[in-house]
Order: sequence, then structure tokens, then C-alpha cells
Amino acid sequence: METSTTQAAADTATVQSFSSFAEFYPFYLGEHSNKACRRMHFLGSSLGLLCLAMVFVTGQVQLVLYGLLCGYACAWVGHFGFEKNKPASFKRPLYSFMGDWVMYKDMWLGKVSL
Repeated sequence: METSTTQAAADTATVQSFSSFAEFYPFYLGEHSNKACRRMHFLGSSLGLLCLAMVFVTGQVQLVLYGLLCGYACAWVGHFGFEKNKPASFKRPLYSFMGDWVMYKDMWLGKVSL
């Protein structure tokens, strides 16, 4: 048990040490090495964008909440179920949110495999 506690403290210190998003993003990609996890992120981001688009079509603002729920639920299933790690959003929420969208763009551009 001591080892996992020590490792968790080291992981937290590592995530907190980044002074810019450019430094954080390679770490973020490393936390998404499992293809199924990346696919879950892609699905969640796509559903989130679909919900956002539907806000403009229907005027139902609660769809923003549904979009966030879809995005985070899919991502967390990817992390806990496939990647077997804790989402970085627990430690660096803004950088993680930005990383989701940069990774999503990079998947569309073929820079990150899907």
C-alpha cells in the first residue's frame, strides 16, 4: 500500500509541475496511450459537440449539460476501464479540458491514432 501512495504523490507532483500547456500536452498524450481510451474520448467529444449543436437547433440550453456529461462519462470510462489510470482532469482540470480538444483535433488530422 505504501508504494501506491508514494506513486500517487509522485504523479500529483508531476502533473502540478507543468508551467504551460505546451509542457503538459505530451504528458497528457502519455496518459492516453490505450487506443480504446482514446476512442472513448473521441466518442465523448463528438457527442458533446453534437449536444452543443443541438442547443442552437432546439434552443434547449440543458443540452450543454448533457454534452458535458457525455464527454466526461466517456472519458472516465476510457480511463478507469481501459487505460487503468485516473484522469488528469482531477489534478489539472483546465489543461486537461484543453488537452481533450487538442487531442480531438489531432485525431481528426491523423496526428494521434484513433
